[in-house]
Amino acid sequence: MELLVPSALALALLAPLVLVLYAWARRRRKPVVVAFSSFALLGEAAQQQRRWRAWVPPLLFASALVSAAFATARPVAVAVAPFDRTQIVLALDVSLSMCATDIHPNRLAAMQEAALRFVERQRPEVKIGVVAFAGFAELVQAPTTNHLAVQRTIERLTVGRRTAIGSAILRAIDAIAENDPNIPPVPRTLEQPMMPTPKGTYAPSIIVLLTDGVSNTGPRPEVAAEFAAERGIRVYTIGFGTAQTLDELFCTAEQTGGRPIYVNRNQWGPGGIAAGPGQFRRGIDEDALRYVAELTGGEYFAAESFEELLKIFENLPVNLAARTQQTEIGGIFAALSALLALAAFALSLRWQPML
Repeated sequence: MELLVPSALALALLAPLVLVLYAWARRRRKPVVVAFSSFALLGEAAQQQRRWRAWVPPLLFASALVSAAFATARPVAVAVAPFDRTQIVLALDVSLSMCATDIHPNRLAAMQEAALRFVERQRPEVKIGVVAFAGFAELVQAPTTNHLAVQRTIERLTVGRRTAIGSAILRAIDAIAENDPNIPPVPRTLEQPMMPTPKGTYAPSIIVLLTDGVSNTGPRPEVAAEFAAERGIRVYTIGFGTAQTLDELFCTAEQTGGRPIYVNRNQWGPGGIAAGPGQFRRGIDEDALRYVAELTGGEYFAAESFEELLKIFENLPVNLAARTQQTEIGGIFAALSALLALAAFALSLRWQPML
């Protein structure tokens, strides 16, 4: 149980104050003279009536104050509920730098193989979608339980120029929203606000974003991450590529959708894919990827080999793809407070002649 307004618990201090004032009032009360035919009966009456009956109503009233304080503090219960609309959207970078051969046979092929094995291990009821992004992001496979279709889509990915990480996140959000009525799509104007999801509350779907570069077109990843966080969608980010200076790029005809690409470091120039020979390096914006993951409740991973990437895919917390719900339970404490106060009032009226 968590409290949304913990400072309201200070109201509970009224409970001991009420008991202290009641004890002080009883001490100052003048003794009442009552005629008894027997001193034994007088002692028995004092023992049975004054010792515990006199304190029951104030104790109930003090308990009512404590319960009211908890109600004012707005307690919430957090629970993870099973959900049948689990979705995983793979947002995969297909920019030209994925042709780099620092990871054999190239980054794109290594990513494809790791993603294929990841899809193969998922439960049949899990929907998986694919967003491919280079200069723009495109939903190349809508979330589906047909995992064979997802694998075929991954095998047919082709490269393009530039890197639009923010666009990939926004397109993945829309893909999830199309299958989950509880997730609103991204508004056309990114300035349009919406009510944020309560802290610790997550949607049953996640985004797994893999890139080897820096976003250089489209919305900034940090801005896109805010829309995912508002909807409770966790984004797990992966930076893929080595830190070494690259010697060549090579993609097959299948990976380019046309002619194969081969460029070595001596061919790079102002009109090519790099500013000059030897300057095409691993340029992952790790700060941005970490920010996206932390803001949305996900995690950032770095992989410099196929084996590391495979391990990351194997350890992705896809089992966390369940709906985490927060329910305010202040009404229970408010009702309890009212019952206790009513009981205190009723007993004080009933036992007033004996107090």
